[in-house]
Amino acid sequence: MKIAAKLAVSAIALVISACATMPAGPPPLAAADYTAILADPARQSKLEGFTAADQTDDAARKPAEVLAFAALGPGDTVLEMEGGRGWFSYIISKAIGPTGKLIVQYPAEFAYGDAAYKTRVDAGQLPNATITKSHFDQLAAADGSVDKVLWILGPHEVWFVPKDTQGLGDPAKTFADIARVLKPGGEFIAMDHSAVVGTPAKTSAQTLHRIDPQHVLDAAKAAGLVYVEKSDILANPDDDRAKSPFSPDLRRHTDQFLFRFSKPG
Repeated sequence: MKIAAKLAVSAIALVISACATMPAGPPPLAAADYTAILADPARQSKLEGFTAADQTDDAARKPAEVLAFAALGPGDTVLEMEGGRGWFSYIISKAIGPTGKLIVQYPAEFAYGDAAYKTRVDAGQLPNATITKSHFDQLAAADGSVDKVLWILGPHEVWFVPKDTQGLGDPAKTFADIARVLKPGGEFIAMDHSAVVGTPAKTSAQTLHRIDPQHVLDAAKAAGLVYVEKSDILANPDDDRAKSPFSPDLRRHTDQFLFRFSKPG
């Protein structure tokens, strides 16, 4: 019996040792790792139906820095909420590579996404992506299946009510659904146009397409997500937060917050 016990202990020790020496997965991409992706010739040409080539907005939107903060890595499963016209989707798709999986989400009410994503898919830009349409509180992903949820310039939309609709999802249920789809240890990256501190969420979302960052912090916390850190790479102290992001003199230069949250586990 003593010999058997010793053998069992030795076997366990070998397993622990083997696990400790197993090579880690690919590291997350740093900002410099996006150089080749951003220089892709496909981003230098204007797609049919688009107003400009993707590369035009690189300097203002700082995609390398934003996605380096998101710490994406090859093989990740990423859910991109409110993908817009796919500007970030293409870069994310490239970053996670052929072994990764991108789930793009946007509400059916944002119908401009239909033609934009069809054009990108037809151009072969999103081979690892699945395009889904849903309200924000009905994400099309299984429980605990996603490494990263990215919501870039969109959290305010869950408090926004488009004309002739009942809204795009319940805020509390939306953040709970984000927590639901994340794997334990998975991360939620939230970025948006900052509103004046203390402005009610529905007011700034409806009139200015902005949100007081505290509303996002509170909603994420209520859903069980843990605040990790923020980045000021897109902060603009000269923005008084009183204008819409679509104002010609402010477009792409609003004061923006960028947060990281994690799901415990």
